[in-house]
Amino acid sequence: MMGLRILLAVLLFGFGLASVFADSSTPENVCELKNGTSCEECLKNVTCLWCITTKSCVTYPVRTILPPHALCPLNDARWGLCWMNFQILIITLSVVGGILIIAFLVCLFCCCKCENIGSSRSEAKMQRQANKLRTKQDERRAEMKQRHQEIRQKYGELFSLLVCVCQQSATYTASKL
Repeated sequence: MMGLRILLAVLLFGFGLASVFADSSTPENVCELKNGTSCEECLKNVTCLWCITTKSCVTYPVRTILPPHALCPLNDARWGLCWMNFQILIITLSVVGGILIIAFLVCLFCCCKCENIGSSRSEAKMQRQANKLRTKQDERRAEMKQRHQEIRQKYGELFSLLVCVCQQSATYTASKL
C-alpha cells in the first residue's frame, strides 16, 4: 500500500514537471506584439512576462526557469500578477512549497508512528488474551488433578480393600486345602 502511494506521488510530480517544461504551441512573438500596452494586457497571456523598467512584454524563458537578469531584473519582472514582483512570487511559492513538503513529511511520520502504536496495542491485547487462556487452562488442569486425586483416594482405598479381601480369601482357601 505504501509503495502505491509513493508511485502515485512520483507520477504526479513527473506530470507536473512535464507540464511546466512543455513547449507552448503559441508563436513566440505573441508577447512582443503587446509591447507598449499595459501590464494587465501583457499578463493576460500566461507565457508573457512584463518588465517594469523597459515597459516591455516579453515571452517568458521557460527553458531557463528564472528569467535572466539581462532580460529583466527579478525585482522589476511581473508574471501572473502585476502588483507582485517576480522575486517575491518565487520566495512566496518556495515558502509555501517548503511548508507543504514539511507538512507531508510530518503527516507521513505521524501515520507511521500511529501504525506502529496500533500494532503494539494489538500485540499487547493478544498477549493479554493468551495469558487469560493460559491461566484458565492451568485452573482446569489443577481441577482435573484434584478430581483425579480424589478418585485415586476413593478407589485406591477400595482397591487396597479388595487386595486385602483377595489375600484373606486366598489364605482361607489355602488353609482348607
